[in-house]
This record gives sequence, structure tokens and C-alpha cells, in this order.
Amino acid sequence: MDGVGNIMIQLSKRLQTVADYITTGHRLADIGSDHALLPVYAVQSGKVPLAVAGELNKGPWQAACQQVTNAGLSASIDVRRGNGLEVIEALEADTITICGMGGALICAILEAGHQQGKLEGVKELILQPNIGEDAVRIWLLEHDWLLQDESIVEEDGKIYEVLHAVSSKQAKQQNDKLYKGEGLPFAEPINRAILLRMGPYLLQKKDPELKRKWLAELEKLDYIAASLTQSEQESARFKLASVKQDQKLIKEVLEWLYTVKL
Repeated sequence: MDGVGNIMIQLSKRLQTVADYITTGHRLADIGSDHALLPVYAVQSGKVPLAVAGELNKGPWQAACQQVTNAGLSASIDVRRGNGLEVIEALEADTITICGMGGALICAILEAGHQQGKLEGVKELILQPNIGEDAVRIWLLEHDWLLQDESIVEEDGKIYEVLHAVSSKQAKQQNDKLYKGEGLPFAEPINRAILLRMGPYLLQKKDPELKRKWLAELEKLDYIAASLTQSEQESARFKLASVKQDQKLIKEVLEWLYTVKL
């Protein structure tokens, strides 16, 4: 139970991983908050004093409002309906979390917020893309956010990556070092591409979930290659060559990481 007698929110493994990255004492803005589980947990646990739960769609916004009301936290959590970072003002949040969306959409939300000045004063971004993690890493790199850590978790048969980035005056120099790829057995341009795609910290940690994720990706590529083989179009031949090259590189990385023969 929390201090006002309400039952503590229990987060999924995925959201708990996100919550664990939130710096204690920060003001939180959870974008695409759905049922506001993350901000309610963050306030209930004493991790954050104040939070904004942003949601665009009416149904989830209503559910978030109800969740906050039921938890007795309406004074600490402001549920707002709006698109992306439009729900906050500059200097209003220290931590922004965006979870459960595609990487391209997360990048679009961050870019719009960047253009609107909504990232001013933000100290950390905690991002959980469902797909397109490389696009998110590239956006962070291009906008001088320092990727500080990454985690990979499996939940209900799906594998998710969580990226933790911080605002740092040394971001450019530290990112250059992070993505240099020292220790990887490939040429530097390939190393950089691999690190952006697979995650520099995830490659260091060598968690079994990473292996499972990329073995599943190889299976998808096998299916695509089989389909392309049946096509007589000239474009399919070039696509097939690209797929096979991709498969080869992934296998080489996995063999290097886990010392297995694929």
C-alpha cells in the first residue's frame, strides 16, 4: 500500500525497466502514457514528485484520468490530452519517457518537440521503441544526446529494448568514442552501423535476449529470401542479394558474440 492507502501499481517487466532508469527527484513527462501506469508507479514509489501523463487518443486518456483519480494522485499527476510533446512546456520536465511505439514515431515526436523547444531543460530521455531501435539511436546521435545505457527484456514472448540517454555537454565526444566500435572484428564503417543497429551496450552485455532477438531476425530474413527467390523481377534479385548480405553480417556478429557456429 502507498501513503494514502491505495494499492501500489505493479508494472510489467518492460515498464519496470523503464521506471528503474528514471532519476529520483526528477519531474516526469510520460508521452503516450496509455493508462498512466508508469507515472502512477513513479509517484507512488516516491521516485518522482510530479508527473505529466500525455495521451492523444480519447479512450486511453480517459483511462489515464481514471487511473490517477483512483490512485488519489490528481494533485501530483496532470493527465493531458494532446499530440506528443505538445502536452508539456519548456523547462517543465526533467525526464521524458516514450514507450510502446515504433522507432520512427518516437523520432518524429522528439523532432517535433526539439523544433518547438519542448526539450529545453530536459535532462534524460528513456525510450522504448517496439521496432526501429536503430532510428532512435541515430536521432539521439544526430542531436547530441549521450546514450548512457541500454537494456533488453523479454515479456510475453516479445523482446524489447530500452534506451537511456542524457543531456551532456560532452555528448558529441563521448558518442564518437561509444560508436567507434573498438573491439569489433569489422572495418570501422561496418562497426558503426552494427552498433547503431544492435546497440553498443547490448553488444557489450551479451544478454541471451539479444541472441534470441537476432536469431528471430535471421528467420524472418530466411522467409523473405525464400519469397524473393520465387520472383522473376529484376528488383527482386537485387533485394535478395541485400538480404543475403544482411544475413551474413548478422551471423558473423552472433558467432563473434556468442562463439557459436550458425
